Amino acid sequence: MLTTLYINPTEAGFVHIHQRIHIAISGTQRDSSAFFPKMPNQENSVAVVMVPFPAQGHLNQLLHLSRIVLSYGIPVHYVATPTHNRQAKIRAHGWDPVATANFHFHDCQVPPFLSPPPDPSSAIKFPSHLQPCFDACWHLCQPVTELLRMLSSQARKVIVIHDSMMGSVVQEVGSIANAESYTFHTVSAFSLFFYVWESIGKPEVNAEMPDEGDVPSLEGCFTKDFLEFIALQFQYLRDNAGIIYNTSKVIEGPYLELLGGIMRGKQHWALGPFNPVRIPGKNSSASRHFCLEWLDKQATNSVLYVSFGTTTAMDDEQIKELAIGLRKSNQKFIWVLRDADKGDVFNGEVRRPELPQGYEDSVKDTGLVVRDWAPQLEILAHPATGGFVSHCGWNSCMESITMGVPIGAWPMHSDQPRNAVLITKLLKVGIAVKDWERRDGTVTAPIVEDAVKRLMASKEGDEMRKRAAEVGGAVRQSVAEGEVSQKERDSFIAHITRK
Repeated sequence: MLTTLYINPTEAGFVHIHQRIHIAISGTQRDSSAFFPKMPNQENSVAVVMVPFPAQGHLNQLLHLSRIVLSYGIPVHYVATPTHNRQAKIRAHGWDPVATANFHFHDCQVPPFLSPPPDPSSAIKFPSHLQPCFDACWHLCQPVTELLRMLSSQARKVIVIHDSMMGSVVQEVGSIANAESYTFHTVSAFSLFFYVWESIGKPEVNAEMPDEGDVPSLEGCFTKDFLEFIALQFQYLRDNAGIIYNTSKVIEGPYLELLGGIMRGKQHWALGPFNPVRIPGKNSSASRHFCLEWLDKQATNSVLYVSFGTTTAMDDEQIKELAIGLRKSNQKFIWVLRDADKGDVFNGEVRRPELPQGYEDSVKDTGLVVRDWAPQLEILAHPATGGFVSHCGWNSCMESITMGVPIGAWPMHSDQPRNAVLITKLLKVGIAVKDWERRDGTVTAPIVEDAVKRLMASKEGDEMRKRAAEVGGAVRQSVAEGEVSQKERDSFIAHITRK
């Protein structure tokens, strides 16, 4: 079953949601008009279809890219399972996708999949408990292909922007005459370059490179099952029409050039930052998260934000050491303490990580522990926030860079160790809290305390905040009219709407 939400503002300004249910019946012809509400002048239009990978840091990035495409007046179709569409919408921050004209969410059903809890004691911190959810993506191929064929009969051109981990889902794009696909890589250009460069034998490049010892190996970054999953998905990326990145030439220009040199025959666009660079003021919304009200009462740059994303599960010992270290630092902090996402975040109970007895009372004058979903972009944009202890997922890195907040790097898995190198050694907008070489050890309270003080209460931290503010200002400026990121966006839109 495929459910489409067609969102279109009426003259009165209200949003009407029309639901169409299409039941796939093998071997029969289907009337697309009964499924997809035809838009005015659609025969001459371009439709963009977003196909995200079902993990929060991936869902969020393509949701933000949808906002950018929508700003050019192009309709966007966001395709995922009902669970992941719901997750993306509920957790959206910085803008309201549901209230946006020409934004269509398509719910594609897949067979039930296991949704086990994360294992905080796992030797490899990669979220292997999500693998059943990832594997279920294979079943999206048929409904996505049906949607593309329906849209292709009504639009002049169908543009598919898909996560690099969803290659198998869009494998039929080449069979649709007026459709073309673009791969979106959710990692930094720096990380992707080294993945590709290593995979082709490390050829000589005409550019200054970091010392080889500064770039972590992939050991401990992924499980064997996920590496096999990546290899299978990448088989379907050869025929795409181009590559998209959530980054800016302002921060990763050299590595974007290197990628263009070793991935020839493809056009590359750095369209980032995807996230909004300006957040609505506190009076623009009737309902604000309580942590933002707390931040309003704090001094500028005085609060450390601590969050390890949606795929990290810490064991009790590490949580205790982090808690003690934060308290002993005597610095203001907001700590988002929640377990890693399950494959279906709406199904079943969630482990509540334990803190030392009486901890929250003991830090009530300095710290705030948030147990639910936190509006990260708004927190980072708040003037009271002066630092961010992060796992260095690329989505979090881009949000922090954009808002000019320095990072205490604590990588866990995937591309995070290499992102941490970009943040600390190349951009110099962060410090290392945990070195990847010591990934198997516990970060003790004294190490946490020292890192927090370096970031928040030292001359080194002040200089890093100044540097982060300069880089953030340059990234925000890059999306202004006539600037480098805006030119990239204009170029991409001109390309996909060409006749």
